[in-house]
Amino acid sequence: MKAVTWHGKRDVRVDDVPDPQIKEPNDAVIRVTSTGVCGSDLHLYEVLGPFMNEGDVLGHEPIGVVEETGPDVTHVKPGDRVVIPFNISCGHCHMCGLELYAQCETTQVREQGMGAALFGYTRLYGQVPGGQAEYLRVPQAQFGPIKVPDGPPDERFLYLSDVLPTSWQAVAWAEIPEGGSVTVLGLGPIGQMSARIARHLGHRVIGVDLVPERLEMARRHGVEVIDASDADDVADAVRQLTGGRGTDSVIDAVGMEAHGSPGAKLAQTLTGLMPGNSAAPLMSRVGVDRLAALTTAIDTVRRGGTISLSGVYGGMTDPLPMLQMFDKGITVRMGQAHVKRWIDELMPLVADDADPLGVMDLATHRWPLEKAPEAYEMFQKKRDGAIKVLLQPGT
Repeated sequence: MKAVTWHGKRDVRVDDVPDPQIKEPNDAVIRVTSTGVCGSDLHLYEVLGPFMNEGDVLGHEPIGVVEETGPDVTHVKPGDRVVIPFNISCGHCHMCGLELYAQCETTQVREQGMGAALFGYTRLYGQVPGGQAEYLRVPQAQFGPIKVPDGPPDERFLYLSDVLPTSWQAVAWAEIPEGGSVTVLGLGPIGQMSARIARHLGHRVIGVDLVPERLEMARRHGVEVIDASDADDVADAVRQLTGGRGTDSVIDAVGMEAHGSPGAKLAQTLTGLMPGNSAAPLMSRVGVDRLAALTTAIDTVRRGGTISLSGVYGGMTDPLPMLQMFDKGITVRMGQAHVKRWIDELMPLVADDADPLGVMDLATHRWPLEKAPEAYEMFQKKRDGAIKVLLQPGT
């Protein structure tokens, strides 16, 4: 089959790889019909290369049709249309019982000291072949696959794999008071959907970005926006809009590759130039992130407010402004999304023909799988108005 594979920094290719097979009784194999390119994939394209092996299959946002199931898989069958959550969880361990599916004890990658395995995402998370491919083997398929109706286009349901649960959790973790306010830093796919969900729940939303197309998309969905390229101080601009106080909550949807941290950028770049067997241990022990977004969040949130981190961070020795955080009494919540925890709340919204979250207004590009290298480059460089790119095997 054809699959998108990693070959080095800024080097992804579409290769022929072996077709996936049922290996365990609780496996399934799906034929992928659409799959997203995620902002997290760009971390693999750039700074997380030391944790990759050449030929790793990328991608963790697939929707498709069940082709085959193992004997222990009974809730889906061949021919069913399914979305696959990006984290792999069993549904019956202690952590799954707490609905902390991203910490599943059955699939935890203990040799790396990490949580549940993820599709297409480095040795840190189990090196499981991902969903930017024509076919995908799904472990723990007795629990993971989410059955969705036939008929509507893939985009109505595709984002249940990652974007929507991550965004819903970002808003839930932000603990915005009733009728309260939230600043969303970064208006990529997660920021866009976080902003729309917060608006849907009745909150005031201020979105921050510096890409004109992202700002315009947010405006279309009723979000107040601040162009970071025009603001001398984003936190001060937010305070000016909130009576000098700041918003009740802040969602950081940017993460470790934020602009404005030149020292950490240099450290990431130098580490990325090292051989993988040297760079990975160094990043694991002393890696640093570009913390501009997080420090902006700390400055922006009101005293006693909450910061919700949905952007990916990977540093081990990040310097945080603890005095400011302690003095302001800030709560910080973070972590990978517990996808299936939020599906019951999201499914009625994506199934609604009125499209209250605007899922049909997110993808800006829909390309064949073979064009993945161009898609990654365009998305990474924010060219051609790219906000969300979908790859469609077989087109």
